Amino acid sequence: MRRSAVLATVAVFTALALTGCGGASTPVSGAGAGDPAAAGAGTGGTVHFLLSSDYSHLDPVRGWDGGVNNFYRLIYRGLTTFGAGPGTEGTKVVPDLATTTGTPSDDNKTWTFTLKDDIFFEDGKPITSEAVKFGVERAWDPEAGIGSPYAKLLIDAPKDYKGPYVSGDLDTIETPDAKTVVFHLKKPYADFASALVQPNFVPFPKGTGAADAFDSKPIASGPYKVESYRRGASLKLVRNPHWKAASDTVRAAKPDGFEFTFGLDGATIDERMLAGQGADANAIAGAIQAATVARIQTPQIKERTLSGYMGCTTYMSLNTTKKELGDVRVRQAINYAVNKDTVVAGDGGTTLAVKATSIQPPTIVGRVDYDPYPTDMAKAQQLLNDAGLGGGFALTLDVRPVARQQGMAVAIQEALKPLKIDVKINNIDTSTFYEVIGTPAQQHDAALTGWCPDWLSGATFLPPLFDGRNIVAKGNSNLAQIDDEAINKRIDEIAEMTDIDAANAAYSELDKQIMEKAPIVPLVYEKNVTVIGGNIAGAYLNDSFSGGIDLVSVGLEDPSK
Repeated sequence: MRRSAVLATVAVFTALALTGCGGASTPVSGAGAGDPAAAGAGTGGTVHFLLSSDYSHLDPVRGWDGGVNNFYRLIYRGLTTFGAGPGTEGTKVVPDLATTTGTPSDDNKTWTFTLKDDIFFEDGKPITSEAVKFGVERAWDPEAGIGSPYAKLLIDAPKDYKGPYVSGDLDTIETPDAKTVVFHLKKPYADFASALVQPNFVPFPKGTGAADAFDSKPIASGPYKVESYRRGASLKLVRNPHWKAASDTVRAAKPDGFEFTFGLDGATIDERMLAGQGADANAIAGAIQAATVARIQTPQIKERTLSGYMGCTTYMSLNTTKKELGDVRVRQAINYAVNKDTVVAGDGGTTLAVKATSIQPPTIVGRVDYDPYPTDMAKAQQLLNDAGLGGGFALTLDVRPVARQQGMAVAIQEALKPLKIDVKINNIDTSTFYEVIGTPAQQHDAALTGWCPDWLSGATFLPPLFDGRNIVAKGNSNLAQIDDEAINKRIDEIAEMTDIDAANAAYSELDKQIMEKAPIVPLVYEKNVTVIGGNIAGAYLNDSFSGGIDLVSVGLEDPSK
């Protein structure tokens, strides 16, 4: 349940895949398929990462987006994690600190995990079941636990439980011995191993990390630890001497370290990556700017270019509580009228996006491709006539003042003009955009936004956006404010399924059921197009992290350079 990274920052975690290059990302520089962890990278050297903005939080119970989740894997480990490798290899849920992805009992309501041997924190102390329990309990802390909601959503806990610093131990996470952790859930949940991939299931020594301690000095359990950090400027990681490669089947950890530089202008990053001089030959970056697309077509740059879906859907929400938009015929008319091809053009062209037709993006498991509203102005006009709005009406669209958003907003504005729907583009500063549109009392008729899944299942895509019982006064994700009894009922039915494949198929059908109500207009599936340095090896885009380069496998072809 993440808002689209590209939409939020246009830099690191937000949008997706690359043009002319099709869907899955392409490993380069010797990144051998089937062995991405080796991928031609030597051991040693430093990988540089050029970024326009800093990560949200170094504390994993606070941060929660594709970019920072990817970063967390360098310094933290959980009971499970995503695999390493291009395509489906990077979306598989695999054991990490645990020996397996868990043993369910009590009809998937109780889950037991056994910890591996030789797992340590950066100070050399062993990672125990007590540390796992304490790390998970931090998700309930009223001040720190602002990240992923799954611990609180799934694990049984007293209503007044406020985390380990305030309330102490949580009895529903048992530690019968130093190697065993038992979770008792509120109700059966067959996909609990996927939920554990979320960053707030990271272990920490009991009693540590109060307030914002981990935001400046985390305690590492992964292959790297923080050596220095200047918020908004730079971050340096060096090897964690107590990480044991034999206990970790996911992280290649080829470089000796990583250096992150924050606060760079997007155009500056592009220029440096295209030139690839000096230390920039050892650098990676986020998505290129739309203005740079034409310059990556040369063979020399193409061979250093990665592309792939970001795994998110960019859409226009339609606020069903507004007078005109309360009529499903009006929402359907808008869906028929918006020309997705022009929206793609407004987003920077087909190198940076493809048109969206369904709610779930192409990377979701079990998703079926369909298009319920192909552009048809005659149908749109007839639906408006039937609704008594043949003469048109005014509509306010909330957007952020960034180039790609503005381009899409103008395309929507032009598409609705023939219907005499007067679209007013309402710019909201990026820093407050999601706060405003997530507050029902402040949002307008429509908003241009996006959503990315936490794992590639409809479970983390459709319920947060369309379950009417989740509408709240602040931080609301159901921007359409649709509260449909049949949709809510079906969400509950799918949640109770114990067969994950059947559940994913059911979510695909629910996608169609929701779009019959037309609460949103799916617009584009954005792509991540990024240029890497000439000495980078093992680079591929991972669908699990908003299409970002998988940091656990990247390294240098020649570490001596």
